[in-house]
Amino acid sequence: MTEKIVVGVTEAAASRRAVDWAAARAIARRQHLELVSIVGGAIGAVGEADILTATLAEAQAHLDAEAARISADGLVVMTRVEAGNPVQVLIEASRTAALLVIGSDYRGPGQGPARGAHGIRIAAAAHSPVIVVPDFDVDVSARRGVVVGVDGSPVSEHAIAFAAAEADRLGEPLTAVTVWTPISAPRNSLAVVPEMYRSGMQGAAQEALSLSLGGLRSRYPDLEITERVAEGYPSQVLNELGESARLTVVGTRGHGRLRTFLLGSISHEVLQRLASVTAVVR
Repeated sequence: MTEKIVVGVTEAAASRRAVDWAAARAIARRQHLELVSIVGGAIGAVGEADILTATLAEAQAHLDAEAARISADGLVVMTRVEAGNPVQVLIEASRTAALLVIGSDYRGPGQGPARGAHGIRIAAAAHSPVIVVPDFDVDVSARRGVVVGVDGSPVSEHAIAFAAAEADRLGEPLTAVTVWTPISAPRNSLAVVPEMYRSGMQGAAQEALSLSLGGLRSRYPDLEITERVAEGYPSQVLNELGESARLTVVGTRGHGRLRTFLLGSISHEVLQRLASVTAVVR
């Protein structure tokens, strides 16, 4: 297998975590790795040419150091430095990638801001699945399993396929979760969701989930699959499950001309409060 994993590289700590994650996967799957660094700027300003040249050289030196740091037998690492818009360069690079890997500046609850707009836009418009690695110490050895959100859509099917393949490769269990959200009632209406309504929604969600997973067990006979139906809000449930998982997988839909800027609301919210390494699959 010679598929390429592209990693967006900066000098931030999250970037190093992303490089480490991508290198481990590339070694395990015998894939090539391409480290890409992008230098932005308003080309044309007086005196900028010399600064840009020096910055490009510094970026290349950083990539060379990262490539040397992750060097391993059989791992092919390529490096590339470009001047331009980081979002557009990485989206374009994803056209020929099996995976695009980026770091997130989110450090966990109470530890600072959530991921900025750049990461959201990259995940929304990339042509390949995007792996987002959070900027906190994820002890993979203490975590187990792959979690995937399921909603019965075609995009959800792609997410299930990706998650199942990853879980099978890792020898980890797969948890497929469907979340239904009760209808918001006016303030003065019944405060308790009727049991008949709850039972009906739970049953319908369970049936839809089972249909979505049809054929998966025959395709992966050794894969441990858990079906879970939960009442609540999807992004909150996914991140709660993701706190003990090695990987969370969500699907995202395109939005026509706005696809460069918008994710589906659930995947967007999952990325805003990362609980684990998260894959966004179109």
